[in-house]
Amino acid sequence: MPRPPEQLRALVEGYLDELALTPELGTLEAPVRHALGGKRVRPVLCLATADALGLDVGSILPAAAAVELVHSFSLVHDDLPALDNDTERRGAPTVWAQFGEATAILAGDALVVEAFRLALSYPTTGVARELATATLHMIGGQQLDLHGGAELQYLHSLKTGALFNASIMCALWAGDVPLDEHPPWRAFAGELGLLFQVVDDVLDGDGYVLEVGEDGARRLAEEAAERAKQRLAEIDADTDVLESIVDGLAVRTV
Repeated sequence: MPRPPEQLRALVEGYLDELALTPELGTLEAPVRHALGGKRVRPVLCLATADALGLDVGSILPAAAAVELVHSFSLVHDDLPALDNDTERRGAPTVWAQFGEATAILAGDALVVEAFRLALSYPTTGVARELATATLHMIGGQQLDLHGGAELQYLHSLKTGALFNASIMCALWAGDVPLDEHPPWRAFAGELGLLFQVVDDVLDGDGYVLEVGEDGARRLAEEAAERAKQRLAEIDADTDVLESIVDGLAVRTV
């Protein structure tokens, strides 16, 4: 029987706590670990996907952690003065505010390289390729956002959706799931990324809220959640836990 999200989250936390960062990081280890906060939504999704398919969750932990490290890298760099200029995240100073801009840039660099070190620990190149594609999409999306004028759904598919895709698909690559079983999972991941972003916009009062109003954005979130559950229903796996995660993301308040 698939494990509930809180158990999967505990597995992720334990793995990240024990993760042996490369010795070359030296004094960068403190800012790198400072960056690794958060709710672990993406790695929990990765493990929940593996669990739904009956895969060995322990063997998927490096892939799940790699996704989380890329997510953390993106936040460290987004917070920098040259981008969002945020001094606080999750009730604590951002990495650059705590350790300085130069160190934050290097910490972000270290996080993304550590992610690919983990992704490349698998015999298949699929995990690393999926993660590389998502990372490039995120970076491209950030550049589009800087210049403005990009179509909102496309922008969000790059900045948010790409890593949700990687969260789901890295589990399949790491577990050697046959290629012909991938399409419904990727379709589910696309709806999940949209759901997460629309709810984010509702909470922040921007993005889709500015485009279609709060009520319209809430309808978009409900529709995305329903489509995500429909995609799950098409998959021959025990997806009850994933469905509960969808429901939780749809009503989240933080």
